[in-house]
Parts: sequence; structure tokens; C-alpha cells
Amino acid sequence: MGTNLRTIQLVVKNNLLAHREARTIKERLTREMNLSVFWDEEQDPGSEGVSPDGPADLILVLGGDGTLLKAARHYGGRGTPILGGNLGGLGFLTEIALEEFYSILEKISQGDFQTETRMMLNAEIIRRDQVLEPTVFLNDVVINKGALARIIDLETSIDDQFLTTYRADGLIVATPTGSTAYNLAAGGPILHPALKTIIITPICPFTLTNRPIIVQDNAVIDIRLGAKSRDVWLTFDGQIGHPLQPGDLVRVQRASGQITLIKSPFKNYFEILRAKLKWG
Repeated sequence: MGTNLRTIQLVVKNNLLAHREARTIKERLTREMNLSVFWDEEQDPGSEGVSPDGPADLILVLGGDGTLLKAARHYGGRGTPILGGNLGGLGFLTEIALEEFYSILEKISQGDFQTETRMMLNAEIIRRDQVLEPTVFLNDVVINKGALARIIDLETSIDDQFLTTYRADGLIVATPTGSTAYNLAAGGPILHPALKTIIITPICPFTLTNRPIIVQDNAVIDIRLGAKSRDVWLTFDGQIGHPLQPGDLVRVQRASGQITLIKSPFKNYFEILRAKLKWG
């Protein structure tokens, strides 16, 4: 990017505090750094609103990890660097505190910054030989049952080789970035987010020897819902949900695009990990 930082696309959490801060940041960046900042207060994080002259040079997320996950699904594969700004507590993805915004943007404008690429996954529902709802996501895709549904059967194969039929409350397929989300709560491992692997973690499995497994990033994971399973949902990044039908096949594989995140110059991943997990 170097000194070519001219346009910034804001992706803002939909609440009053975030909107107020976004207005202040937009005005200051325009006045003090002569940057073109594009943001519409009514704009959803998934909208295509960018500079009228073409794609932005930088996407600045204001909110929390959830806001960045939305931005990643819509902008992640374009190669545009994303800077995650946190308006609340420290986030795994939104590392930059409000008071650090302007100093790091100065560094970015001078070419003094580092980026890290994170792999993304693509999942699609195949129902009676028709592909439905292909979605690219950053953290995880989860198959889980409704509150009153019985345990579900999930016949799982990797690269057309049968793995097992999970009898469980559900199944998580996560990226290393998503390893500290639902995967961690379900007893899955923590992976460094720069790794290129895929995690498969059962949720409350009936067979206690069904443990999480890590596979290579080019694996194709097929999960078929059992014929007797009812009230089952497929959820992306904990934000988008689709109902599944008995016999549906969920296919998960690495997405063609990846996300580029600007790293914080003020704290590293292990500092964030210690703080979030209260390791002392």
C-alpha cells in the first residue's frame, strides 16, 4: 500500500456508540490526513458501498469481532487490507483500541505496517443434487440441533474417505482463526491463526472417544445429515443460519480467497490470547 492510502471504507457496528465514533473518525481523517472516507450510517456491513472511483485502499472495521466477521465474508477475498478497530473490550480479530487508530493509520500511510493472511472456508448445502446457499466464512460453520431435538447423526467423510458417523448435538468445522470461538468452548484445540489447517470438533458426542481432529487445508469434508434428524440448522460464524433437511449434504472446503489483516504494532497474538483467556 505504501503512501497510496487515499480511500478508506468504514464498516461500522450498528449501534449509536459506533455510529458516533465513526462520524468523529471520518471527520478527523478527512480533515487531518486528507483521506476520502466512505460510510453511510444506514449501510449494512455487507453492502457494496465503496469509493465511487473504485475499491478502497483500506477497510477499517469499527465495532468488535462480530463486525469484522461480517466484513470478512463480504470483503475478505478481494485482497484489500482490513484493520480491525475495537470499540469495546479487546478482541481476537479487532486488535486496535480507539486511542490507537490515528497513530497506526499514520504508520499505514507511510508504508510502516505488517499484514497477516488468514484462510477462509466455503460451505454449501447439496440437496437432491442441487447446490444451495454457498457461503464463504472466516471462523466456523456449525451443524447443530434445535433446543428440543434429539441427538443427530452426521455421516462424515474426508476426501471421499469415510471418517465416522457422529452421533452428537452437532459438529463444528473451523479455521485456525475460529479455533478460539465455538470450537474452544466445545473442547477443541487452539491453533495459531496463521496455520493452514481445518478443525472438526463434535459437540457433546454420544461416543466419548469422538475427539476433535485436524486435517490438511486442501481437504474436502462431506457431512450428511441422517434420515431421522429433524430441527437441524447450519450456522456460519454464529451469524447466518439455514435450516437443514434429512439427507442434506454439507460440503466444506477451503475458499479460493483469503483475508488480509493488518497486524497491531502494539500487541502480538500471544498477548491477546493471554488477556482474553486470563492466563495471567
